[in-house]
Amino acid sequence: MAQVVAVIASTHHPFYYRATTATGEDRPPFADEWARKILAFRETLTRANPDVLVMVGSDHFHQLWLDNMPQFLVGKAPFYDANWYNEEREFGLPRMLLRGQEDLSAHVLRAGLDAGFDLAFSNELRIDHSITCPIITLRPEADLPIVPIYTNIFAPPLPQPKRFVQLGAAIREIVESWPSHLRVAVIGTGHLSLELGGPRQFGPQGPDPEFDRRAVEWIANGDLDGCLSEVTLDSLHAPGNATHGFMDFMLMMGVAGAGAKADHVDTLDLFHTMEAYFTWYPNGAPA
Repeated sequence: MAQVVAVIASTHHPFYYRATTATGEDRPPFADEWARKILAFRETLTRANPDVLVMVGSDHFHQLWLDNMPQFLVGKAPFYDANWYNEEREFGLPRMLLRGQEDLSAHVLRAGLDAGFDLAFSNELRIDHSITCPIITLRPEADLPIVPIYTNIFAPPLPQPKRFVQLGAAIREIVESWPSHLRVAVIGTGHLSLELGGPRQFGPQGPDPEFDRRAVEWIANGDLDGCLSEVTLDSLHAPGNATHGFMDFMLMMGVAGAGAKADHVDTLDLFHTMEAYFTWYPNGAPA
């Protein structure tokens, strides 16, 4: 059976690529520290030596819109075009073409349906920066096949936080039941406190540092009970109007498992957000 060799959760700041490739006066003062942290984070995936990446993210109203908004969607294609024109224009992100792992996509869909998750699928999915940003930070060669999984964190009615956790646990079980010798890393990205277009968007840090502090503790310690006791669809409005992306972090806690302490934890306060990086090794840290 396939082996989950790493579980990785992070934020997906779209300006990382532009900030760390800029030179001279265009290079922001925080770029060097950011790049150092990302290099250390990248090494956690490299050490795991995966063959396949299961990528969890959320479409930012690029391909999925209010006329057809699935709650959970699995990509099922041989290749994925990546990044959209506005992401190239605003963030400087490159066009990408990523290879798909169709056998694992089919297995996730079939086993997910059988486990009680009414998963949608797409054979023509173009992906955005929620998935390409962790490719850029963790595997810039973009040489490994992927299985993209999109969640709805933007368009109410949203699934409950506990459903994200349940899906995460199911993804772990499903991947480990795949009849394959391949090594799989499950990577997901979300947000801590985040405000988009509101009065708290452009502060020196995230809009709710106290929420960020508690969130990092929940994730780092695998404290699903503590997290679920405080986080609701209503409560996530308070830290910032885009904080529902935290539910993707909760999904990744479900993949890692209750009580699983992260093997790598790092954070960085940036303008308007805290960046956060977590890695778990389910079978122990690689030698």
